[in-house]
Amino acid sequence: MRHAMPHATPSRRRRRLVAGLGAAGAAGAVTALVAVLVPSASASTLFSDDFENGAGNWSKSGGTWSVVSDGSKVYRQAKADSELARVFAGETSWADYSVEAKVKGLDLSKGLAGVAARASGSSTMYRLALTSAGKAELQSVKGSAVTVLGAAAVSDPAAWHTLKVDVSGSSVTGYVDGAKVASGTGSLTGTGRIGLVTSFASAEFDDVAVNPLGAGSPTTASPTATRTASATPTATRTATATPTATKTATKTPTASPTATRTATATPTATSPTASWPTATGSKPVTATIPVSGTLDGGNVRYFGSGALGGDGQDEGQDPLFKLADGAVLKNVILGAPAADGIHCSGSCTLINVWWENVGEDAATFKGGASATYTVDGGGARGADDKVFQHNGGGTLTIKNFQVEDFGKLYRSCGNCSTQHKRAVVVQNVVVTAPAGSLVGINANFGDTARISGVTVVGKKSLDICVKFTGNSSGKEPTKIGTGPDGVNCIYNESAITFK
Repeated sequence: MRHAMPHATPSRRRRRLVAGLGAAGAAGAVTALVAVLVPSASASTLFSDDFENGAGNWSKSGGTWSVVSDGSKVYRQAKADSELARVFAGETSWADYSVEAKVKGLDLSKGLAGVAARASGSSTMYRLALTSAGKAELQSVKGSAVTVLGAAAVSDPAAWHTLKVDVSGSSVTGYVDGAKVASGTGSLTGTGRIGLVTSFASAEFDDVAVNPLGAGSPTTASPTATRTASATPTATRTATATPTATKTATKTPTASPTATRTATATPTATSPTASWPTATGSKPVTATIPVSGTLDGGNVRYFGSGALGGDGQDEGQDPLFKLADGAVLKNVILGAPAADGIHCSGSCTLINVWWENVGEDAATFKGGASATYTVDGGGARGADDKVFQHNGGGTLTIKNFQVEDFGKLYRSCGNCSTQHKRAVVVQNVVVTAPAGSLVGINANFGDTARISGVTVVGKKSLDICVKFTGNSSGKEPTKIGTGPDGVNCIYNESAITFK
């Protein structure tokens, strides 16, 4: 709740408790305690957060976020030069709902700040944003493609405004301070989480609330309801961090990779059109999990927390998993935030690994010249840039894989301090809504890309293989060409299908 005056006043938490005690004695105290744990008084509210108890309900991706005081506690994104900073909360299965939040632009001179609905990836969402042009724009965002569904002028975007987005079926409607400003028809995925976003801007956010709409209302357990189960903030964060209602404590594996190693036969990889698996549980990861031998995750969702729960697009992050030479990781779901995904120190195999929202990179391969890496089955979503980063030497095979909403599937490092001759093999892969290219290699170091059986969905053309002149000085590599040449980019145009 916003305060008209910035001078010291009792916190919202304290005011609610005092009011409850004054109204009805001991019985009122119980009511007041529930009000503390569940910020919204509405029984139908799915989620609410005023940040008085921190921001433990949110996963971050990009930018510099912190809870600060501005009359009351607010969530501030302070990095105005961040291309896309966002935080997400709620359930991936939410369908028809209304999300609103109070938004104040601190620096909107070059960008925008707003609230998002149906976020199905780090850069796929509907959003209503205050812009540098002095408008509120209702947008459909899918990677680098931004479609304006409607807009209206807003006076003083630097003041607090309440932004609300209603999503119902394919209809999207935006409101500013209770007045309808835009509406349109969208074609994005029909479910997704809520978000707070900035792009080349800094802003503050407060008083977030989510309520159901119509017959298509979310059917998953309400995060707000789970807050009444315990009065401890830790329990609240654990309950709301789970993106689905299928979490059970008994299915969560122990922190020790040794305990989950198995000598069972390697499973058959999923096809590139297989349905995404439903998580059997969720496990926060506060420190990188080392893996040697085989780790079968049983389709548990692992997500970054604590030291690994920071900005999803920052360079130099630690991974959730670090695989030793020869290690196998299979049947694992990486949730958000995913930090720097998976690092392979030497040869490694990833079987049926799924990235719900790629952080910096899905996986980075760091082995020597004779290393072999295999990604077989699984899929990835929401990669602003690369999905797979090849920094070491050796050969990476990517097969039976699906990827959507991404920049590029593979990149041979163009400016690593130590360079190698690298090879990539891409087989039987389905790519949807790519923003950039399929693979990028360094011709001057002798890199090769062998590509077959690629299906591209949602685009009529795509740079399948891009050649660069790489370097070891850290400078941006130079693009020198695209397309098959029989030497570095080895494939037939007939091997690529566009749908």
